[in-house]
Parts: sequence; C-alpha cells; structure tokens
Amino acid sequence: MSLSVVIVGGLHADARRATVAHLLADVPGSVALHHDLAAAVAGTVVRTVRDARGVLSAGEAPLVNDCACCALREDLVPELRRLADDGTTRLAVVELWDSVEPKAMAEVVVAGGLTVTGVITAVDPALLLPCLGNGDDLADVGLAAAATDRRTVADTFARQLEYAPVLAVVDSGEADDEDRELLAQLHPTARRVRLPAGRPGAPVAGSARPAEGAPTDASARAYARGTSELAAAALAGFDAEAAAAAQHPACALLPAEADAHGVSTLVWHRTRPFHPERLYAALENLTCAAARSRGRFWLADRPEVLLHWDAAGGALCVESAGPWLASLPDAAWDMVPPVRRAAAALDWHPEHGDCCQHLVFTSPALDRDGLERLLESCLLTDAEYAAGREAWKRLPPAFDTLLEV
Repeated sequence: MSLSVVIVGGLHADARRATVAHLLADVPGSVALHHDLAAAVAGTVVRTVRDARGVLSAGEAPLVNDCACCALREDLVPELRRLADDGTTRLAVVELWDSVEPKAMAEVVVAGGLTVTGVITAVDPALLLPCLGNGDDLADVGLAAAATDRRTVADTFARQLEYAPVLAVVDSGEADDEDRELLAQLHPTARRVRLPAGRPGAPVAGSARPAEGAPTDASARAYARGTSELAAAALAGFDAEAAAAAQHPACALLPAEADAHGVSTLVWHRTRPFHPERLYAALENLTCAAARSRGRFWLADRPEVLLHWDAAGGALCVESAGPWLASLPDAAWDMVPPVRRAAAALDWHPEHGDCCQHLVFTSPALDRDGLERLLESCLLTDAEYAAGREAWKRLPPAFDTLLEV
C-alpha cells in the first residue's frame, strides 16, 4: 500500500482538530502525525501518532539550532518514511502546530520523496476577521516557532489561508454571511469543504453534497462510493510547484473584483509608476484601508525592480521580488519559468512591458472611492511621467529603510 500524505494546518486550532478527526474517521488505514511545539521552550518537541481510536505512539524530537520548526523538519520525513515502510497506513495526516505554515512543510515532504495528495487549511469563518486584524507578534501570544520568529498573527494566518488549495470550513455557528463572503473573496479559487455537523464518522442526513466549486472527477467517484468530500479532497492530488507559483508576487493568482454581503474586493491596475515620497506618506492609510491587501507595484526611482506588497493586521511588508521581465535581456528569458512569462504577458504594455501596479484590497466596509483617490494621488503626475526614467531615478528614495538598502 502506497502512502499518501495530506497536510492540515491553520491557526484556528479547534477547526483544525475537527478536520483531522473527520479525516481519521473517513479514511480507513489513516493516522495523524502531530508535532506539538508548545513545549519547545523546555528543549524538546513532542510528537504523537494516533488513529481514530487514540494514540499509537509518542516521542520527543530534540530542538535543532533552538528552532522548533527546524526540529519538525528534521523529524517529519523520517517518521513518514517509517509509516510508508510499515505498509499498513493508507493516509498520513500531518496536523501542523498552530503557527507552522503549510508551504514549508509541503515542500519538505515532497523533497523527501513522499507523495503529498492534499494541503488543507482549517477555518472557522467567525474567526477570520479577528485573525486578519491581529497585528500581535506570534512571540507575544506564545506561538513563535523559534526565538528569531518575527511573524505576526495576521500575516501568518493570511499565508496559511491563501496557500492551501482546499479550505475545510468548520462553522462554529457564530459566523454570518459577511464572514463567509470574506472567506470566499480572500481565496476565491479554493475548494471550500464544509464539514458535516456532529460526531466525525457519523452518517449525515441526506446525500453527501459537494464542496463549493466544481467537484473533480475523483470527488464525483468518491461520492459514488460514499467517501466524504473532505477525504476526496485530501486524496485528490497536489502540485507543490504550482502552489508556490500561485503565491509568488510576480505571478500570483490574485482575487478578482467582487462586492457582496458588505464585503468588497478592489483590484487596482495601472501602468504608471508611483512617486516614492507620496506613496511612502500614504502607506499607513493604505495599509489600514483593508483587512487584507497584496500584489505587486512599481516605484519610479526603482523602475527595474518588481516590489511585493503584503499587508494584514495593520502592518505592511514591502520587499523586492527581483526584476521586471521587461528589464531583462532577451537571453535571460529562457531561464524564466513559463508561468512567470505567462503572467507577464497578461500585463504587457507596449512601452513598459510587465511593469505595472497590480494591487488588491479586500475588506468589509471598504471605502472603494476613497481608496482609489488615494492610490491615484500617489502616481507620477503627467509632467513627472513625461520627464522619463532617468529623471524618475533621481527622485528621493523614500523606501530605502523599508527595503533595507
């Protein structure tokens, strides 16, 4: 029997545990592997392996370089290989600890020669906005994975949510239409699987219903056999390279325009660069304008550099994502991944190539008109634009501190 691996993560711990419990109940021959990093301050990481009936084994993994996440990486693949060699396990459910991000772990498992068939983030829609609005450092709330961990609750949750192609939606009963609409707009391409109410493994009244979004052929066959939609999603298949590309700022599949149930997504696309000083002066207002904003942008004083915009919880991360393709010599294009070239082609301008502003803001009660006016005011004026690139490069470099130049 070949071993399939599904990764289940998310800061919503109750939703995550419920998702894992449903998978263990739904898939015969499945076990869950969990590394608890809460005791890492004592120098060890606690590992448990369990099935639907209870704990099968427990052990400790020593810290590696005082980093709990590093210990997880070092211990995870050998444990999965042990399960694979045993030959009795069909599905290994890797339940990630609260702040561990699925991207890193999925890539570790794939690099270890194992087959990841699904990555799932468990979500309680009622907790979505509180998490996205929480700018606390993980260290301050006891969720840091290492002494050097500088992530916040909001940016960690945003990455957990947006990386996973499957969202297990565990409705606590406190969520409303606005919460569910926010989830749909933040990750519109995800398969949203609503977990059935009641005890995992208990029969659900009526026929099984598909997840939101078009079911795959595998899902349809699973329904015919009586397999749950969650189990079908866990076994459907996963492409780590495609998932990474979907998060890369140069070719990210960003949300589209939307407006429903009090939640809006504004897609702002322009082919004129920002004035660095005016944009810098507006950063606080732009960052706080939406629960979540992301995308790529173009600064006049750095016209060759693609810059990444990533904001949640009232905090903004700006970093270089390498050159715009338009600034590369033709010979370098052969080294650019096809997905990046395809993304650039969609934004291609006859004069500037792929250089552009492509920012997306999603939030309840979004002031779309005010946000657009503020963004427009940060662009170069007609006179500044007409002065040309050499003049642009002489503009005051307001972003040097943010970009650590």
